[in-house]
Amino acid sequence: MSQCDHQCGSCGSQDCAERTFTKDQLNQFSSVKKVIGVVSGKGGVGKSLVTGLLASRMQASGAQAAIMDADLTGPTIPRLFGLDERMLGSDEGLEPARSATGVDIVSMNLILENATDPVIWRGSVIANVVRQFWTDVVWRDVDYMFIDMPPGTGDVPLTVYQALPVDGIVIVTSPQDLVSMIVEKAVNMAQMDGLNVPILGIVENMSYFQCDDCGKKHFIFGQSRLEEIAERHGIANVARLPIDPAIARSCDEGRIESVASPWLDDIVETIRAL
Repeated sequence: MSQCDHQCGSCGSQDCAERTFTKDQLNQFSSVKKVIGVVSGKGGVGKSLVTGLLASRMQASGAQAAIMDADLTGPTIPRLFGLDERMLGSDEGLEPARSATGVDIVSMNLILENATDPVIWRGSVIANVVRQFWTDVVWRDVDYMFIDMPPGTGDVPLTVYQALPVDGIVIVTSPQDLVSMIVEKAVNMAQMDGLNVPILGIVENMSYFQCDDCGKKHFIFGQSRLEEIAERHGIANVARLPIDPAIARSCDEGRIESVASPWLDDIVETIRAL
């Protein structure tokens, strides 16, 4: 403590009683009631899919949903929603794009001149841009904002946990043992002293394939340890998403809002109860 410079954001200590983080302020024209992060320990497990499904469910229920695509180097949210126009600015700030059903969306691919242009930035720069997505965008009367975070436990997740008022997170995984081990890193990060972010549920994507003819479930990647991980960390809600070509086709065609997602019912109800 004698060496403390009170710069908590750059401090590695997790057991300091004086450790605090100042939350960034929204644009003066913005209003966001609840913030939910969607995270994963690694890439390629379907985090953007789960983000899109949750936002679509909330929008369909009559709430105003929004998505902040914080995966700046691999943004896929606009493609899922069939958006290709660029975001515009106004005197009040940067205006989100809006999906067919009214979900407000901010993504780097809606800012770049070409969607295939690479974003080659250092982690600290990316983290600051994510903060600007919160402070400089006009989020109008948002009931539920979902933040699609990049994989891992690096700069962006840490920045979001510290600088934004996150009400809880949903963790996305896939069945392999290796992925389960990495997911526990994301769980442990959220539960660290000084962060203490509530975990609302775990979603296992690509959990099984159900035969159209006989209805039998085939666990292509093997049986997972999802319940074991959830029980060990006191996580009540567990959801399993199937391998379904119809879902993949809807996402590729920008029609994620048309996908029914009954597997997420319990997690959706938990988010509504926040």
